[in-house]
Amino acid sequence: MPNERHILLLSGSLRAGSANEAVLRTAAAVADTLPGVRTVYHPGPAGLPHFNPDHDTDPLPEPVAGLRAAIGAADALLVCTPEYAGTLPGAFKNLLDWTVGGVEIADKPVGWINCAGPGRGGGAEATLRTVLGYTGAAVLDEACVRIPLERGAVGPDGLVADPLVRERIGAVLARLAAG
Repeated sequence: MPNERHILLLSGSLRAGSANEAVLRTAAAVADTLPGVRTVYHPGPAGLPHFNPDHDTDPLPEPVAGLRAAIGAADALLVCTPEYAGTLPGAFKNLLDWTVGGVEIADKPVGWINCAGPGRGGGAEATLRTVLGYTGAAVLDEACVRIPLERGAVGPDGLVADPLVRERIGAVLARLAAG
């Protein structure tokens, strides 16, 4: 499809079966119903070496080169990350640190879905916005939303079935695809 928009899905969670992973899996399923929108899932922070500016040179460590290539190939990014101790999880901050020295994310539309319960997740959002500012990403405020998930909202298939949640996720994808 000539006008197809590719959205890279980035999870900030290392935990198997996390709500953040469920949101991104659901986003991939919803994207399959949207004309011209395709998603690509990135494995996230697992497997990336600890950020060291001395190693942010060519040749990059293979997992970092793969991350930057995935970001470069995408038209937009959708992030879903938990909050730990009032900020981003360390492993996801490490992933973002590896993007600062590259140009792949510069001017790229980025949004996020915060699926934490009421009163939670604000610290991760604030830190994410700050770090993305350093990368030059184009944060689309209209694609940065809170969609709290209740316990039990994720089915045995790892997806969120609630039609209102799926509709809101679809709206975020459409905003990102529109750039």
